[in-house]
Amino acid sequence: MKVQQVSLIESDWQDQLTSINIEANLFLLFVSPEFKLKQDVLNALKKIYPNTIIMGCSTAGEISGITVKDASISLTAVKFDKVKLKKVSVTVKNMDCSKEAGKQISAQLQNKNLKHILVLSDGLNVNGADLVEGLRHNNPHVSITGGLAADGSNFNETFIINDGEIVDKTIVALGLNGEDLRVGFSSKGGWDSFGIERHVTKSVKNVLYELDGMPALEIYKSFLGEEAHDLPSSGLLFPLSLRVYENSMPVVRTILAISEADQSLTFAGNIPQGAYVRLMKANIDRLIKGAQDSAIGANKELKDTSDLAILISCVGRRLVLKQMVEEEIEVVREVLGDKPCITGFYSYGEIAPFGEFSPCELHNQTMTITTLSEC
Repeated sequence: MKVQQVSLIESDWQDQLTSINIEANLFLLFVSPEFKLKQDVLNALKKIYPNTIIMGCSTAGEISGITVKDASISLTAVKFDKVKLKKVSVTVKNMDCSKEAGKQISAQLQNKNLKHILVLSDGLNVNGADLVEGLRHNNPHVSITGGLAADGSNFNETFIINDGEIVDKTIVALGLNGEDLRVGFSSKGGWDSFGIERHVTKSVKNVLYELDGMPALEIYKSFLGEEAHDLPSSGLLFPLSLRVYENSMPVVRTILAISEADQSLTFAGNIPQGAYVRLMKANIDRLIKGAQDSAIGANKELKDTSDLAILISCVGRRLVLKQMVEEEIEVVREVLGDKPCITGFYSYGEIAPFGEFSPCELHNQTMTITTLSEC
């Protein structure tokens, strides 16, 4: 397995492309919405590498090595020597199609040699929790990681890179096949819960209407104070901790949109009626420790031998860390060592199992890491 990484900016992207010197069978592109020449880049890649898989998405920040950038493309060329790749994609009409889309992807990728699925999804028109449920349908024992595309903190329009096309309302997935693949993964947060636990008394899928019988938006605004004026973007700083059952592992949910008309909140994943939620806030030291713990989990099996590390971190973490954002990338590098190329992006949602023997889940506000190498 060979990996080569370049960071493209508009002024010299053509020169950077010519520096790629491996016969890649996969290109991963994490693309700033601000990068105006993205279609030109795709056209050039398709011309030079007509048979190479190209996949990627829009971001809220591009991770390249230990740097976090804007208005760039983090491009990673990968040559697998033994692992066989298969890319599939599905278009959705709306969020209600998310679970079925996941099932379709799972069915198309299913085979006895499937080892791992890497998935990238539209970040605004797909219910991430339903997507994950569908992905698990045919492949309950296959590891799945990935994330939801982002649009900075604008929540306006995200896109997916599917070979030479820039599309929305699309999910693209890569099946990695063969016993020669070695994969590690982990997803950790570092947020603190505060305040009382609230009962979800009315919700439909990922739309929350009432907490303890009161309008959800009204309660949420009362917690945020002055920050409420900047919703929904300020909601990234105050996600919800959700537990469905008394002994279940809590997951974090981030706001995507609000509705003054019905006082509802729309989240990146489902908020089941009957569940319990608590507000969360950030602690910078704990966020960085969360990234470190995620790296330790992803590195456990590969022990500093991975060739590629894909980091997907939530945009909310970036907004909290601000100028310290690269510190969470640096601690990952310290754990993984100097060998792997590091790429990734800031997202609207992260997809990964909690642990080695846990089912895949949609997460928010985590640092999710996938490490890859070949035996």
